Amino acid sequence: LQLVESGGGLVQAGGSLRLSCAASGQTLQYHAIGWFRQAPGKEREAVACISSADNDRIYSEDSMKGRVTISRDNAKNTVSLQMTNVTPEDAGVYYCAAPRELFNLCRLWERWYESWGQGTQVSVSS
Repeated sequence: LQLVESGGGLVQAGGSLRLSCAASGQTLQYHAIGWFRQAPGKEREAVACISSADNDRIYSEDSMKGRVTISRDNAKNTVSLQMTNVTPEDAGVYYCAAPRELFNLCRLWERWYESWGQGTQVSVSS
């Protein structure tokens, strides 16, 4: 499964961003998808995930604090990550990932996921 992230760029602090994860040649509808991010000099951390059945969403409360929404658009074959009230601490490379098996639950563990996109860079101006 090849994943491609998009939507990154420069965002003003206090603003919002919307990132998308798409699959090349395959449908995402049956895949659980996780979003992760990595800031310069820091380890990659989980942001949110959504199960394949679209009935389970998990958010990393420590860093997201209710500012993040993960959702699917099956018509567009994408999974989006929306973040509001962006701060400079939200800057980094954002990745989406999928587990090997279809029809899966989602978890905020990196080891849960096998396929990873190349990432999309988010920069935040203060």
